[in-house]
Amino acid sequence: MNEPKAKNVAVLLFDNFETLDVFGPVEVLGYKNNLFDIKFYSLSGGVVINSHGIHILTEKLSDLYCGTDIFLIPGGAGTRTEINNSILIEEIKRISLLSNYVLTVCTGSGLLAKTGLLDNREATSNKRAFSWVKSISSKVIWNSKARWCKSDKFYTSSGVSAGIDMSFDFISDIYGNSVAEDIAKCIEYNRIYDKENDTFIADSAFT
Repeated sequence: MNEPKAKNVAVLLFDNFETLDVFGPVEVLGYKNNLFDIKFYSLSGGVVINSHGIHILTEKLSDLYCGTDIFLIPGGAGTRTEINNSILIEEIKRISLLSNYVLTVCTGSGLLAKTGLLDNREATSNKRAFSWVKSISSKVIWNSKARWCKSDKFYTSSGVSAGIDMSFDFISDIYGNSVAEDIAKCIEYNRIYDKENDTFIADSAFT
């Protein structure tokens, strides 16, 4: 019996993306390379650098002319700049509309909210930047308590490490919980299963 074709994952990068926002989900989704084929993209292509000094060679977002199976949008300090990049926001909207699933981590939900695609949908974001993200759109049903949210093909997670738990939940939805559990054991990760309650809300400043 032939194995199912790996689903394509396009990871959006921009200067000063948050490291774990990207590599947490990439570790989970990429652990079994027969499940997902992961590539990195940026608006102009080429090398993207974040505040930790990580350099990643990317392809151009325009190459995703038919969208992708999974579009992953991270957060990080760079979102404060990119939120005003109208060309990038339009590309995010175009690709999101064409893609089967859209996953955001941390303040990446702010970039997606800017497109209008989260209007009237439940979503969450980094608790320490929640007020800023919420100010981007009043049409989103922002859930300040959730660790991650699901609304049809859109998955949004809270800050940084929450993207890992969201990714496990996404795998459970697509391939079944036994697959997600197996990956969690292999990478020695203790999953958080309750998406409705993010314990870090108690430490947040909502700034």
